[in-house]
Amino acid sequence: MRTLPVPPSSEEAEVIGQEEAHDQEKQLDAGALFVLKSKGSWVHCGYHLTTSIVAPALLSLPYAFTFLGWAAGIFCLVIGAIVTYSYNLLSLVLEHYAKLGHRHLRFRDMAHDILVPLLGGQCMKAVYLLSNPTGTMKLYEFVIIFGCLMLFLAQIPSFHSLRHINLVSVVLCLAYSVCTAAACIYIGSSSKGPHKDYSLKGNTQNRVFGVFNANAIIATTFGNGIIPEIQATIAPPVKGKMFKGLCLCYAVVIMTFSSVAISGYWAFGNQAEGLILSNFLDDGKPLVPKWFIFMTNIFTILQLSAVGVVYLQPTNEVLERAFVDPTSKEFSTRNVIPRVIFRSLSVVVATTIAAMLPFFGDINSVIGAFGFIPLDFILPVVFYNLTFKPSKKSPIFLLNTTIAVVFSILGVIAAIAAVRQISLDAKSYRLFANV
Repeated sequence: MRTLPVPPSSEEAEVIGQEEAHDQEKQLDAGALFVLKSKGSWVHCGYHLTTSIVAPALLSLPYAFTFLGWAAGIFCLVIGAIVTYSYNLLSLVLEHYAKLGHRHLRFRDMAHDILVPLLGGQCMKAVYLLSNPTGTMKLYEFVIIFGCLMLFLAQIPSFHSLRHINLVSVVLCLAYSVCTAAACIYIGSSSKGPHKDYSLKGNTQNRVFGVFNANAIIATTFGNGIIPEIQATIAPPVKGKMFKGLCLCYAVVIMTFSSVAISGYWAFGNQAEGLILSNFLDDGKPLVPKWFIFMTNIFTILQLSAVGVVYLQPTNEVLERAFVDPTSKEFSTRNVIPRVIFRSLSVVVATTIAAMLPFFGDINSVIGAFGFIPLDFILPVVFYNLTFKPSKKSPIFLLNTTIAVVFSILGVIAAIAAVRQISLDAKSYRLFANV
């Protein structure tokens, strides 16, 4: 009688996973070997995911609602959250190839490198004006200051090294989201608040394009272009760990995104700005206590530094692969010198672009249209269908195909709308503007 193979125990599976990781490590280049170290648990994965998704870009959600109104705004926010189930599909694709001995570790994306110095500079400027309302420092100067902080943080050696920093980041994103929602509720309930007007501004054409512009912003807020890099930090075997990390992440997403979007739009209506924290000042006069605005901005700046260093990891990995020798020790002189030089150059380039083009709302929509919509809403479902080849009549195939088609159309129109919005706002644009 033929006996069935006995599945390995959890201990044996762990040993097998470690042996596979050791075999793969021998073949890795410097980027994967030194930056994408596969040593983390699902909890660490959850910290990384939360920091990469629940970032201060969520403070632009009330601005997106100004193009959509209440019903459409909440609907698009919910749909954005549901459709990002594609992150789990991408995780399953990566697990599938890992089982076949082909563990994919990378997904290129540099968008947040530019957004983070810009938003960090805006928050620093807000803190500065609170303490010195007549101050003459310009926004680009604060962007450069924040870039100097990122210059230092960029030298953190590996993604796995960020696990404790990203735990603090989770706490910080909860803190500034609670503060933002509380401030919006306070302002909206007091006589200090603006007259609430929830009507959609502009003519019919502007409203139509505004809808797509808003969806691009929402896509950017939910965007995560580094799922494979995050999954690469998990110690083998990886099965199921990414899903647990995503559950942790989305518990935080639901709390933060909904509270800020709804309270911000409720308090300020169609006057909500690209960064809702800007609404807390009315002609330089604080609508909530100065210390509260100061504290909220400090929380935001600190978490931005964590977000920035997370999104530097794909860039760092590319640089390490190109300029670092995997046969030498990680902290040898041969590897440390090019690491410091090229990581620093990448931060300088991103900071310069952010200082030159300090228009957060419009930049957000452009990056969402050209980057995050295809990267997060289209490619994962296409990859899943191509990898697992579900029946063309199955619900999962039909759902994935529908998502790919709808978001492809949405992405094209959103890109046109984003470029159009920039052209309309061009009269206020100038390099190194102090907005």
